Amino acid sequence: MKNLRDVQKQLAGALHEFEQQVKFTEDQLFVVGCSTSEILGEKIGTAGALDVAQMLYEEFSNFAHKHKMYLVFQGCEHINRALTLEAAAAKKYHLEPVSVVPVRTAGGSMSAYAHTQMNEPVVVESIQAHAGIDIGQTLIGMHLKHVAVPIRTSVKFVGEAVITLATTRPKLIGGERAQYK
Repeated sequence: MKNLRDVQKQLAGALHEFEQQVKFTEDQLFVVGCSTSEILGEKIGTAGALDVAQMLYEEFSNFAHKHKMYLVFQGCEHINRALTLEAAAAKKYHLEPVSVVPVRTAGGSMSAYAHTQMNEPVVVESIQAHAGIDIGQTLIGMHLKHVAVPIRTSVKFVGEAVITLATTRPKLIGGERAQYK
């Protein structure tokens, strides 16, 4: 496993390449699925690390602030992949909070750490995010809008975890006569 500074540089590089390819708009939802265990080279759900989550959160927070987006953190399977976000985002998108608090062993380190850092965190069951990152094959696809578009970067790993970045686009409907921008 690389040291945490190297992991942070990998994430920063991936996010930089991502923002070069995607145009974000204010108040979009950006979903983060992250296995700190996988980053450390361990099996998902077995070695959660709050220090790794803390370092990643700082990078994600800077990224979201720069693009004026809402961060959303997917929890693990033990809370049915419920999502932690600011109450203001839940209100804006008409999302109904559920009763659970993510912890390292049920929710995952990333979601648990995010919950402690947000101004007014709430947890919701599902969202339709505009873009996101999956670190460690946490399966964020269920929380993206219907037409997800993978974004390729030169960064393929954060630590030991495989990463996938995605944006979304509106559905293309119509037939052979349809026109699109």
